[in-house]
Amino acid sequence: MSDTPFGFGLPPEEPDDGDEGKKKDPQGGGGQGPANPFGFGGLPGAGGFGGPGGDNPLAAMFGSLNPTDLGAAFQQLGQMLSYEGGPVNWDMAKQIARQTVSQGTADGVKDASVGPSERTAVQEAVRLADLWLDDATSLPSGAGSALAWSRAEWVEATLPAWKELVDPVAERVGAAMGDVLPEEMQAMAGPLIGMMRSMGGAMFGSQIGQAVGVLAGEVVGSTDIGLPLGPAGKAALLPVNIETFGKDLGVPQDEVRLYLALREAAHQRLFAHVPWLRSHLFGAVDGYARGIKVDTAKLEDVVGQFDPQNPEQLQDALQQGMFQPEDTPEQKAALARLETALALVEGWVDAVVHAAAKPRLSSADALRETLRRRRATGGPAEQTFATLIGLELRPRRLRDASRLWASLTDARGVDGRDALWAHPDMLPTAADLDDPDGFVHREQMDFSEWDKMLGEAASGGSGEQPDLKKDTEKNDDKGDDTE
Repeated sequence: MSDTPFGFGLPPEEPDDGDEGKKKDPQGGGGQGPANPFGFGGLPGAGGFGGPGGDNPLAAMFGSLNPTDLGAAFQQLGQMLSYEGGPVNWDMAKQIARQTVSQGTADGVKDASVGPSERTAVQEAVRLADLWLDDATSLPSGAGSALAWSRAEWVEATLPAWKELVDPVAERVGAAMGDVLPEEMQAMAGPLIGMMRSMGGAMFGSQIGQAVGVLAGEVVGSTDIGLPLGPAGKAALLPVNIETFGKDLGVPQDEVRLYLALREAAHQRLFAHVPWLRSHLFGAVDGYARGIKVDTAKLEDVVGQFDPQNPEQLQDALQQGMFQPEDTPEQKAALARLETALALVEGWVDAVVHAAAKPRLSSADALRETLRRRRATGGPAEQTFATLIGLELRPRRLRDASRLWASLTDARGVDGRDALWAHPDMLPTAADLDDPDGFVHREQMDFSEWDKMLGEAASGGSGEQPDLKKDTEKNDDKGDDTE
């Protein structure tokens, strides 16, 4: 991921010797221009801006661009300044993500189209995984189809979800850019505000594109980060990344693929048959984002000195931390809800997949521990969200949640465990993760009473209300964590 959080680098300095188009270094020698004139990870058709700047008479203005690349550079600059859409320039994000993917990962692995044999292997793995999961969960299959994606296909398929997750924070920053000016000046400064918002959209788009492009080189499916990023009902795996993931594990590639198919298929069952879960998770992210405050004092200073010819001023301010979470009880509660929800999803998948794989795969324990560490230590997903919305998307209590779900299976059976997904208020809370035995052995809710109550409400009946006294204590214990 780029070290510059919103994608812009510093523009080239003015040349010391004018006509020669070269910039002398501090030691007095000639040098080559910066590799990225606009700070982007790479522009389509720009060849990575890798040519020597000293031989290019336009290097002072466009760094190391070759003359044949100027059209692409001007096109990108025009997109940046003329953008009039939402808070993020998603067209730019998509272009940069695709460019990042085409460059390959740091270990030199390039993206490649998925061949027929790989597609068949993925489809068979998901089909077998669904058969194994039938014994481990009462939730039926949620995968209407099994897909094998290249990295570029993953980018295309997941961008709508990224838009839903990132736009709320970007909107706050964009609105703040206009709000910092006095009301009487806003009408006069309309063009300036519009330019700033266009550039803000480009900054977000550039950074998101880079982040998603890097993430595409590491994920193995559509649900790696615990959120449903792909289209509903489509279990998807990335063969090129699965091969890289299993390369040094000492486990047969077929077993690695099958274990990852089990995780993908388990996520798909949960998201398909718990209809409120997706909105619950995305709402938790949005609730956290609403608690982010923009440093208006810093933004006012930037706006007051803003020079359209020096967009790096905005970059510098954003890089230094333009927004950060508020230290309020509400914001802490929002973060706790999100972390608990992620832990419960990942813990359930971990427990269910282990139950399905343990009797059948000799490598089940090793693969389980590898994936647990991968999620718990924080990977590209955490870095992506930390950069984009100041949020570390990590299931910090994955092991606690997995133990709780396993204990529930022992105490209540598969059906009793999975029945807790009927409503968010029935799920364990953060406090329950501290005391799993207390939750497991707590008086169970009488589901027949709930059914009776809902049936009477639907028919407009006025029958006697069910006695939910035994459940009141449980619901009172949940507090805000169950929102």
